[in-house]
Order: sequence, then C-alpha cells, then structure tokens
Amino acid sequence: MPSLLDSGVYIASVSTFYRILKQVGQLVRRGRSKVRKKVSKPTTYTANKANEVWSWDITYCHSKVRGQYYYLYMIEDIYSRKIVGYEVHENECGIKAGELLERTCWREKTGRNPLVLHSDNGAPMKAVTMKVKMEELGVTPSYNRPRVSNDNPYSESTFRTLKYRPDWPSHGFSDLSEVRDWVQGFVTWYNTEHKHSKIKFVTPSERHDGLDSDILNKRKIVLLDARAKKPLRWSGEVQDCNAIGAVTLNPDTPKKEAA
Repeated sequence: MPSLLDSGVYIASVSTFYRILKQVGQLVRRGRSKVRKKVSKPTTYTANKANEVWSWDITYCHSKVRGQYYYLYMIEDIYSRKIVGYEVHENECGIKAGELLERTCWREKTGRNPLVLHSDNGAPMKAVTMKVKMEELGVTPSYNRPRVSNDNPYSESTFRTLKYRPDWPSHGFSDLSEVRDWVQGFVTWYNTEHKHSKIKFVTPSERHDGLDSDILNKRKIVLLDARAKKPLRWSGEVQDCNAIGAVTLNPDTPKKEAA
C-alpha cells in the first residue's frame, strides 16, 4: 500500500487491507519460528502461620579454584522469612535435596500438616527422587513459570542478603569446610539477629515462634511514650506496629479498570 500511495494511487485504508486479509485467511503465522506458548499464571498460596508455605533454591558459592563451585541448598519459610533448612554440597543433586527436605520437616515437626514447597524449574527441583520424597512427606509442589525468575522472590532476596554481607568472601572459599562454617554463621545471624524490614523489623526466629505481635506492641508503647514527652517532634501517628499477618506467594495482580 505505501508503494501505491507513493505512485499516487489510493485503493483502501490499512485497516481495510487487514480486514480483507483476515477474511481470506492470510493473517496467520508464517515462517519457521515456533508458535508462542501461552504460559499460565502461577498458583497462589497463602501462609497464615509458620510452616505452611516454604520456598527453596540452590545458589553458587565460588571457590578459589576457577570453575569450581560449592552449592548452598536453602529452604525458607515465607511467612516468617526464617531459614528452616540448609546444607552445602559439592554438586547439585535431587537425592541430597530430598534428604534435606526430610530432615527439615522432622526438625520443624510438620507431620502431615498441609505444606507447600515452592521452587524454580531447575533439575534438582524436578528430580524424580525429590518428587517421590515430597509425595512421601505429604508436601505439595509449586514451581515457577518457565523463564520467569521473579516467581520465587523469597529465596532470591535471601541469597542477595547473603552475598552482600560485608564478610562475604568475594575471592571465593578455600574448601567445603570453610563455606559450611561461613553459611552456618550467616544463618545464625539472619535468623536470630537480623531485623527484617519485610516483617516489621523483628527477627525471622521471633516471627516464626509467634513472638512478633508482643514485640511490636511493646515497641508501640515506647513510641507513644516518646511522642507524649516531645509532641513537637511528631507530625502524625507513630510508626505502624501491627504485625503483617498472612503472606501470599505469587498474589493475583488486580486488573486495572478501563477509564
């Protein structure tokens, strides 16, 4: 059509051309590219208390030998942000992942209570041995959408915290024993000392044990007392000290209404 217009000829509008092409079946995919697959949205799960929804992943820990890595397996409770299970190994393996899950379930005394375990689509996550172990333990699997990394934000966030610690060995670990010792120290700090911003600045262990409401109520009393003593320093209400409540994995995004 542009060529015809350049020649001084007008036959019809662009929309008319497309309508006619559609009527005769010419607006179809052509070429050798694969048909784009529709990816369904991830399943939404809500945790109202600890040990209802866990997230797990594996991250690399560099060694001082070029091309050699250690692998940190980590399970995190999305409600409390507590690292409930972790191990470091020299390879990625579905058997090791299943064993870690089993030990973590025993330690947390989950029994046959409903539990969801979310992960990405890596080989250890979908290994047959891992799936069998989850079925034995009564754990419901949940996975990222293909090629969508932000479906697993909890584990990714914690790995970022881990690797941005001031004492993170940026030049790599000497051996497996060293990385295991370092990770153990990190987990202790993260669970029992780190005041997590996403859970109102209480520690994951405090939240996991159900202590966050009492801690936040006491914090509010201190703030109210401070405001009463020097009201001119306060322009409004004190900091929100209500516990955050339920946590949702992959929440539905509300659709915007047309104007």
